[in-house]
Amino acid sequence: MDDLHLFLAHAIQLEREAARHYEELTEQMQTAGNSEVAGFFRQMAVFSRKHLGEAMERGGFRTVPHLRPDQLRWPDGISPENAGWEGVDGFTDVLGALELALQAERRGHAFYAGIAATTHNVRLKRMADEFASEEAEHVAELEKWIDRVAAAE
Repeated sequence: MDDLHLFLAHAIQLEREAARHYEELTEQMQTAGNSEVAGFFRQMAVFSRKHLGEAMERGGFRTVPHLRPDQLRWPDGISPENAGWEGVDGFTDVLGALELALQAERRGHAFYAGIAATTHNVRLKRMADEFASEEAEHVAELEKWIDRVAAAE
């Protein structure tokens, strides 16, 4: 991918989906009575919405861009945020919710890092590297939470 606006349109969609998923995980953890993890997921949703807003601003978008199917450049044909997402139900425990979020963040990181590694657009490469770095931070934070929860169980 070498088109900056196309990249940002993908980032906007990915971050919007991430925020929605984190909001679902927040609700599930509240229902499960785990306010600490619910608060963490709520903060992750805030970060996703912030990243979405930054991508909108960088691309000069006033509304969320809609990508036609022929414009999509997702690995395996599906958004990294949606791949493997079966949703959240009443049987999703804390560790399962954290693992689900971790897998999505890892796929998001791989998406951005892959673009950074293959694009010929220097400006897009810098931006994709920046987005990949942010996703790597999310991955590291989720790994810490998983370690903490697993040790407590």
